[in-house]
Amino acid sequence: MHAPAGILHADLDAFYASVEQLLNPDLRGKPVAVGGSVVLAASYEARALGVRGDMPGFKARALCPDLIVVPGRFAEYQRFGDAAIAIMHDYTPHVERISIDEAFADVSGSTRLFGPPDEIARTIRRRVRDELGLPISIGVARTKHLAKIASKVAKPDGLVIVAPEEERAFLDPLPVKLMWGVGPVTQARLAGAGVTTIGQFAAHAPQAVERLLGRAHGRKLSSLATNEDARKVEPRRLARSVGAQSALGRKPPLESVYRPVLLHLAERIATRLRAKDRPGRTVTVRVRFGDFRAVTRARTLPAPILATVPLAAIATDLVRAILAAHPQERVITLVGISVSALGGEDALQLDLPLGCDEAARPGALAGQTRERADRALDAIRNRFGRDAIAYAAAHDRPRSVPDAFRELAEKEI
Repeated sequence: MHAPAGILHADLDAFYASVEQLLNPDLRGKPVAVGGSVVLAASYEARALGVRGDMPGFKARALCPDLIVVPGRFAEYQRFGDAAIAIMHDYTPHVERISIDEAFADVSGSTRLFGPPDEIARTIRRRVRDELGLPISIGVARTKHLAKIASKVAKPDGLVIVAPEEERAFLDPLPVKLMWGVGPVTQARLAGAGVTTIGQFAAHAPQAVERLLGRAHGRKLSSLATNEDARKVEPRRLARSVGAQSALGRKPPLESVYRPVLLHLAERIATRLRAKDRPGRTVTVRVRFGDFRAVTRARTLPAPILATVPLAAIATDLVRAILAAHPQERVITLVGISVSALGGEDALQLDLPLGCDEAARPGALAGQTRERADRALDAIRNRFGRDAIAYAAAHDRPRSVPDAFRELAEKEI
């Protein structure tokens, strides 16, 4: 006998654009895009005309000449996202936030106080609408994977409840692209094998799927297609990685262009790592070229790191390596950094960046002195605001799309 449908997945609809329309009534009912050279989010009015997130700004304007582009306000997005998550916490302590605008909640232990899961979901939706003025879609199901699919089907501004006895009838006709972990490449491979719906996927032999997609990925997706998902809602799950990226427009691949941006990104990432004393061992950089093809390169360090300048130096070294391997590229449009393999408070910080040239090294500052200097900067910003002090090189970096919208943290620390 299956467990009851007690897991909720809540997702604020067209979040950045919805907040902009809420704060500026003149934008309501109009096609709105948040971003600049790259669209970070689009209102449903813009989506109806083909505008999508991560689309180049020039293409979005070609599709929608009346598109209203706003730079965005990340502090406001964070405030509204926090408020929506706080409403969910009023009904259960078992809330797992997975991004700024979405979270899972296990309400199976809250039914005596607040009623059945579907009633709790309706109450959360009503409160988010009444108290925050924002639309939110919620899926209710027995597993996390199914709840997330249900919330996608519920969009925009809807509620979908999948009872255990209705799971196959609900899943089978849905397209495979709704599954967690099925991107365009996987979708194309499955389509080549005649698999376009979740029901067809579930009916496929797991061995055939593994041959098509690889053993680990194929086995995982086969389980999800049959709704075998034992993952629990994890309220205090620690971050697996922390990162940020910045769109540049269309810039030449020169160190004078990307190095100040990398220092700025490293400063933001390292500040977050220091705030929770969680240094990381693996540094990954991402570079996107003019044709929107992206390349990543990573380095795993012998000891963890949380200081700004060494992180920036390692990232710069990795970007140099990417560009050296692609000498034909004449334009870069985005750079990003992420730090993973995060440790705990007792992890040791790396004194100097390994493998970087001497020009990238931070001079006479040794590890402990450098960390104290970084923490002093953190304290000044906490008291007087983020713009109170900054590294000069980061202050002079090129600006296009606000970097704050490019947060890539997989979880809240």
